[in-house]
Amino acid sequence: MKVLLSIKPEFVKKIFSGEKKYEYRKSIFKREVESILVYSTKPVGKIVGEIFIEEILIDEPESIWKATSEHSGISYNFFREYFENRNKGYAIKIKKAILFDIPIDPFQDDKNFKAPQSYCYIKERRE
Repeated sequence: MKVLLSIKPEFVKKIFSGEKKYEYRKSIFKREVESILVYSTKPVGKIVGEIFIEEILIDEPESIWKATSEHSGISYNFFREYFENRNKGYAIKIKKAILFDIPIDPFQDDKNFKAPQSYCYIKERRE
């Protein structure tokens, strides 16, 4: 199964350059997910690539930071602010990231497209 995840353009760049090997989340998928379609938020506003999940770490934020900080792609202050007042966090370890040659404009197929606040499951098409 795949999900569509909204990620800020600055972090999208770091993911596809290989600098950011973890994507942090306050909540995580309820179903088994193998890959993530990356929606780069405005001003880009397009689905720019796909990342494949190696594993998902679940722990207290400080423990996650200790395990992932070297490849976080973010500052400790940003991390702390993001997980402020949380006693549990998630770090999606990226196995592989594929940047699309041609980004997908979701508004082209669906004028009412709304980027997910967190994530949304993708129904895969059967050919």
